[in-house]
Amino acid sequence: MKKRILSLVALTAVLTLALHSCTIEVNDGLGEGTSVTTPGTTESVLSGSGTLSGTISKDLLIKKGNYTLDGIVKVTNNATITIEAGATFNVVTTKTSSLVVLQDGKINAVGTASEPIVFTTSSKTPGDWGGITLYGNAPIKALNGNTQALSEDGNNVYYGGSDANSNSGTMKFVRVEYAGKKIGDGTSETNSMTFYAVGAGTVLENLVTYKGTDDGYEFFGGTVSAKNIVSYGNYDDSFDWQDAWSGQNNTNWYAFQTGVGNFGMEIESSSNVDNTAPKISNITLIRDANTNPETTNSPEISAIQFKKQGTGIFSNVYISGYKNIGTQKAYAVLIQDAATENSQVNNNKVVVSPMTYLNSDNAGVWGYAFTPNGAKTFTNATTVTKVSLTPGAWATVNGVNLLAGLQ
Repeated sequence: MKKRILSLVALTAVLTLALHSCTIEVNDGLGEGTSVTTPGTTESVLSGSGTLSGTISKDLLIKKGNYTLDGIVKVTNNATITIEAGATFNVVTTKTSSLVVLQDGKINAVGTASEPIVFTTSSKTPGDWGGITLYGNAPIKALNGNTQALSEDGNNVYYGGSDANSNSGTMKFVRVEYAGKKIGDGTSETNSMTFYAVGAGTVLENLVTYKGTDDGYEFFGGTVSAKNIVSYGNYDDSFDWQDAWSGQNNTNWYAFQTGVGNFGMEIESSSNVDNTAPKISNITLIRDANTNPETTNSPEISAIQFKKQGTGIFSNVYISGYKNIGTQKAYAVLIQDAATENSQVNNNKVVVSPMTYLNSDNAGVWGYAFTPNGAKTFTNATTVTKVSLTPGAWATVNGVNLLAGLQ
């Protein structure tokens, strides 16, 4: 990064410009961009335009406007990044770029339905960048019950803490487009939005992930809940979790799989028998016609998969469009291993009811990748309606209403 040494005269000129326009190019440890430090405070401001790069180690306010996100941007040192409604970030795709909020950082990104906060790319290609990752200090249960684990996002951060109510900030009306960039060895990927040990004090509401090459959302342990979230056209699973994620206040989750897509939901608890089942009310999973898994002849075409002691208590679930492909069968619910059935399904820690299952194959039964011990059946005694979400610019991309499938 460049350093600029200002003479007393130059410094006076800079402050004069800052006071009149609040827009001046300086380097303050954030990378080059349109940034000022507000007199009398330690907060920096990006006002209308500029480049976000490097490490953010003091509070930063990003005003409504158009910006560039360049490289891996990390928020740390007890800093908060505040992003106003209407801010749009065009992400640099010639390198690995992402926004990462570490355990000692915080995000306050609050858009509106008409003025969302958007992260996108000029090439509009799935897998262009690494998406948004939040770290928290809530508990996890990784493999073998470990309370810490090493992140899979290429940042090599150990996650897992002891504060179930830890607060990583607030994200409302935020949309991430074309994320899921391959990292490290070229086979690992980031998700559009990833949450490592994020605590229940964090607010996640009205979020959209659009056409990423990995999962729309993935939770690695933690206790955070999410409301009014949309996963649209993501290549891998729409929703995914492991490490005994246990959010209890989730509602209104909507996935629309189109073109390429694996499971609607992939659920595991890293083989930990003793875990707290997360709860989600109001789920709609729709698979568009001619949607294929990433890998030809893959069995990853069911709506909801449980494996490795995965659990979940789901109510008011609407599923449509999950059809067999070739010899592979699609189910509303697929149980992948006998251990999960014996310890979780048969102990009522896997519940998907009431559920409506339409325009799909293998109605009335759960699928099993083994010989089951008391196979579950289901009926549509209660008619479930689709999730209801507020329309607006937050869920519109390139003129396409992402909520059209809910109509």
